Amino acid sequence: MDFFKRHYEYLKDNPEGLWFKRKLYGWGWTPVRWQGWAVIGLFVAYMTWIIVGLPKGRNPVDAVMYLYLAKVAVGVAVLIFICYKKGEKPRWQWGLKK
Repeated sequence: MDFFKRHYEYLKDNPEGLWFKRKLYGWGWTPVRWQGWAVIGLFVAYMTWIIVGLPKGRNPVDAVMYLYLAKVAVGVAVLIFICYKKGEKPRWQWGLKK
């Protein structure tokens, strides 16, 4: 129970108004404000849109798959850019410092 309370307090301690804070375990970010959650929601919607847009059939043409992978790469790159600009500087960490 103490773990969840400390984690919640870490996420709420945001005087700079960042959209994303560093994850407590590992490398990356987690959304902490509504703007961050909106960015994640838009990313999920974008990924769903490009998946639904794939042609139906057994074996998609290679060109279609390359275009799909390019769209995924652009979406991920935009997400990482926004997280980097609107979040804490990323670094590896393993829990809160005592």
